[in-house]
This record gives sequence, structure tokens and C-alpha cells, in this order.
Amino acid sequence: MDILFKYCAGLDIHKKIIVACVLLSGPEGVQRQIKKFATTMVGLEALDAWLTGLGVTHVAMESTGVYWKPVFNVLAAHFDVWIVNARDMKSVPGRKTDVCDAEWICKLMSLGLLKRSFIPEVEQRDLRDLTRYRRRLVEERTSASNRLEKILEDSNIKLSAVVSEIQGVSARAMLEALIHGETDTAALADLAKGRLRSKIPELEVALVGRIRDHHRFLWRELLYHLDELNVRIAAINERIAEYTAPYEALIQRLCTIPGIKRWTAEVILAEVGPNVEAFPSAHHLASWACLCPGNHISANKRRSGTTRRGQNWLRPALVEAAWATAHTQTYFGSQFHRLRARRGDQRAAVAVAHSILIVVYHLLAEPEAVYTELGADYFTKRNPEQEQRRAIRKLETLGFAVTLTPAQTAAPTPAPVAAAVPSEVPGQATAPAPGASGRPRPKRAPQRKAQAAAPS
Repeated sequence: MDILFKYCAGLDIHKKIIVACVLLSGPEGVQRQIKKFATTMVGLEALDAWLTGLGVTHVAMESTGVYWKPVFNVLAAHFDVWIVNARDMKSVPGRKTDVCDAEWICKLMSLGLLKRSFIPEVEQRDLRDLTRYRRRLVEERTSASNRLEKILEDSNIKLSAVVSEIQGVSARAMLEALIHGETDTAALADLAKGRLRSKIPELEVALVGRIRDHHRFLWRELLYHLDELNVRIAAINERIAEYTAPYEALIQRLCTIPGIKRWTAEVILAEVGPNVEAFPSAHHLASWACLCPGNHISANKRRSGTTRRGQNWLRPALVEAAWATAHTQTYFGSQFHRLRARRGDQRAAVAVAHSILIVVYHLLAEPEAVYTELGADYFTKRNPEQEQRRAIRKLETLGFAVTLTPAQTAAPTPAPVAAAVPSEVPGQATAPAPGASGRPRPKRAPQRKAQAAAPS
């Protein structure tokens, strides 16, 4: 195989050390140089100077946890750094040492057998950190809310069986009263607000329990924790708004897609970016997001269509958006229910998420593109004969004999035209018949009498 990169290096990265291998192709053949460096800032600067002195142009390394980030931050300014998935460069079985790993990476790099990962600019990476941290905070808030409900069940309080939102205003007021020692269920239920007041009798029964000081202590701590999480999430939202302010118009265009709200649009902007220059087509983006079917064919037989694992941030956000469209009268909602009948809920959600991502790609690639809703009846209009056969089969399975009779479309009735009727008496005008003007005759309307015109 031909050597594509004559001056390249392979790095085997660990938490404390880096093993660097450089292969230099020259008239005398390929020369190999191996050296170890520390992962501190001093060691990374020494690695930078050593690679620069050898004339290296390309550097490849595994995406090992977060340990590649300090190395990338230092070397990206002087070299073409490739971050490669470790799965794509497994070594042949045999000796397993750090030197062998670094040399194997360097060999694959020199022959052009590696596939680089998508590493965005530093501003987008900062936005990624914010959106990902926000997601973890929201998950932690959900976990704390579930823990609060568990403690309520442990104290025989069935508040969650009556109240739909355990963190709502009414539920919070009742919990605060319980923490302060209130035991009168009537007084507790009277704290309900709005539409919840119609359930005061049910609340009085649900708020009867066996409460101990242990329960009150845990309720207080969990409410403090939830309040702190809400404050942290609000602060993250403000910071994200500052980063996404230049792309407000783009976010509004993304929000026109059914199922996508502002949070999901911000995740798309953080993970994909404001443009799709790194992805040649929409199918490349879907493959990168792990939303396309698997491609495993052997002996002309398709073995598995399972999607790849990975992309733990963009894919869940789009799948949540797909679940949201299931409750809408839109094209995506219709697509979800069609696939759900044949393939199940989970596969239908992934397929709809794939379709949403295709639309997102075109909105990002074409600044003038606008999302146009096709409608929930798109599939019916596209192939009405198929829908007709499906309806007939369903009725036949229910025991009906179906006979189709095409409906006859009645010809439109022309609007009546008022005709002039000569009066019987000279100089007397006759009123037109009711309905002669084309308007429907009002019910029980008294008939208008003709009035005689005074002779001139």
C-alpha cells in the first residue's frame, strides 16, 4: 500500500504518560522514533517541540475518555490532529504494549487507513459542555423528584395519586405544611389551588398517613436539593442563551419542525453546529448520529438492521422529539403510527427521529429553506388504493362482507336568478319570491307583502 503521510506520529495516551511514535519515510527507508512524555503542561509542550523538530505534519490518537482533550488543545495549533475511534484501529492479536499501540496507530495513519472523528470549534465545544451538563442536571432533578415520591409512599401519604405534578405550587404548599408539623387533613387539602380544589375530598383522604421525624427531615432535604437544582438549571439556561444569541433566527426555524422546542434546538446547535460542512449529505449526518439502520450483509443476506451504539446526546434528544410528534396531527405523527403498527413503538420512534434529522440537515445546509408541513393525511393521499385495501381487510377480519359503491357526486345546482314579474295592477310593484336572491329562506320568516307605489 502507498504511504499517504510521510511525516506522521501516533500517540498512545494515558492519564499520566503519553507514548509517541514517529515514522519518517526517506530514501534510507522508514525510520522509527519512540519517546515518552508526561501529560502535564510541561510535558505536552515538550511533545510539541519534539514533533515540530522532526517535521511531523499529522498526529493521530485514540479518543480515550477525556485524556485526549489536553493533548488536542496543545497540538491542534501546529499539527493536523486526528482523533480516531478506538474501535476502528484494533491491533492484530499478539503483544500488547504501549509502544506497540503507538506504532500501530502511526502505521495506520501513514497508510491512510484511519477515519477521523468530528471535532468542532472551541465555541461549539463550550456550548456542548453547557447543554450536556444541563441534561445531567435535569436527570438529577427527575431522580430527586422520584426520591421525594418514594418517601411520601413510605409515610403512607398518597399525594402523587391525586396530584399530577409533585413539584407544583399546591403540592409544594402541602409538603411545607407537613414538614412544619401540620396534621389536619382538611387544612392541608384547603391549600389546593386552581382546578385542584375540585379534588379536596380526595386530598383529605390521600393526606392521611403515618409521618415520622425521619420523613420530615428527608422531605426538607429533598426540597432544598430540588430548589438548588432549579437555580443551577436556570443559570445554565442563561449562559446557553448568551452562546446561542447569534443564531436566534436559526433556532426559530428549527422550532418550526413538529416535536422540536427550544431546548432540543439548542442541543442540535451544540452537537451538529450552525452548519453541516463536516457532513457531505444528510445520510452521513444520520449515520454519525447513530439513527440509520445497521448495514450487516453476508452471503446476500441481511443479518441485522440494529442501529449503532453511540452519540449519547443528539440521538436521545431527537427520539424524545419523535415521541412528542406521536400526539400531533402532523406528517411525523402519521409516520409514527404507521410504523408503530408494524415495527413497534421503539423502532417507530427511531425512524421518525431519523426523518426529523433529515429535515434538520436541509434547514442547516440551505439558509433559505423553510419547513413545510405535509399534513397527517399525506400517506392517504399518496396511495389511496392501498388505504382502501387496508380498510377492507380490517373490516373482513371483523366478520363483515364489504361491497364498495362509488359515491356519485351530484352536479352543483346553479344559483337561482331573480326574474322580473310584471305587476297585475299598473303602477304596483311585486316583491320577488323568497329565495330568489340565492340566499336560503330563513325559518318561520313572515312573507313580505307587496307595497303599492304611489303614482307620480
